[in-house]
Amino acid sequence: MDGETLYSIGDLARRTGLTVKTIRFYSDRGIVEPTDRNPAGFRLYNIDAAARLDLVRTLRDLGLDLSTIRKVLDRELSLPEVAAAHADALAVQIRTLRLRRAVLTSVAKRGSSPEEMDLMHKLAKLSEDERRHLIGDFLGATFGGAHNSSAFAAMGRSLTPELPDTPRAEQVEAWVELAELSQDADFRAHMRRMADDEAAEQARSMVDGPGRDLVATVRDHVAPALAADVAPTAPQADQIVAALTAHFANVVGAPDDVELRRRLVTRLETANDPRRERYLELLAVINDWSAPESLAPVLDWTIQALRARNPH
Repeated sequence: MDGETLYSIGDLARRTGLTVKTIRFYSDRGIVEPTDRNPAGFRLYNIDAAARLDLVRTLRDLGLDLSTIRKVLDRELSLPEVAAAHADALAVQIRTLRLRRAVLTSVAKRGSSPEEMDLMHKLAKLSEDERRHLIGDFLGATFGGAHNSSAFAAMGRSLTPELPDTPRAEQVEAWVELAELSQDADFRAHMRRMADDEAAEQARSMVDGPGRDLVATVRDHVAPALAADVAPTAPQADQIVAALTAHFANVVGAPDDVELRRRLVTRLETANDPRRERYLELLAVINDWSAPESLAPVLDWTIQALRARNPH
């Protein structure tokens, strides 16, 4: 067929794969105008109309509305500009769908109540500024007030989640769970106690950041014992316990006695709260960090070893 060939609506429908009703609809709205009419008054279209309809179908499949399509066809808008704007709009829709999927997946896994689902939905929809405010409030409640040292400021920064602009589904799910955990009053109080203990010890010590040094020391001393299957009650554990209590005594500036060992057990039990470890796991997912090492085995071992050597 050459460029002078004219097509009826039926011919055009067969050529483009669109229905007669659809082509008539586009024609009535001036999106694809007829080139001529036959003696009976029926509309006729040239080859350009077929090409125009192919473009209309493609743009409609991509989700563009008819008003925008008309402007593209009439050269009031450039196709690259429209494509860029539509891609941005789709990105927002994709993000919204990911948030909804994360909430529904979490509800299904946890068997949440309607009230819990409503809270999770609200957390998932927070803007970046709102997320920062929520986490800032949590960290302020944990490390704020008298805890103004650079060590505590750095600790707060290390506990701050940064959800990316285009998060993966698991990152959104992790954010919802972490945000919910940060609002738990008992968990907040627990984290505050940890910070208060560390601040009090720091005030009595020349060592900066005693809490973190303590946990690192526990890990360094106990990990080899765990690897060697040394039981916390075994005689081989005596030397490890002595080194740990000597370190803690040096940190807090107190004698290495029964009372100090009881304090150490309390500190390690506080650090061993599974919610704290869960927060760190979720944080790693959100920030795309390597999964954190679980300290529960070494802390459990140390607590048992200390209790076995302390009179009741």
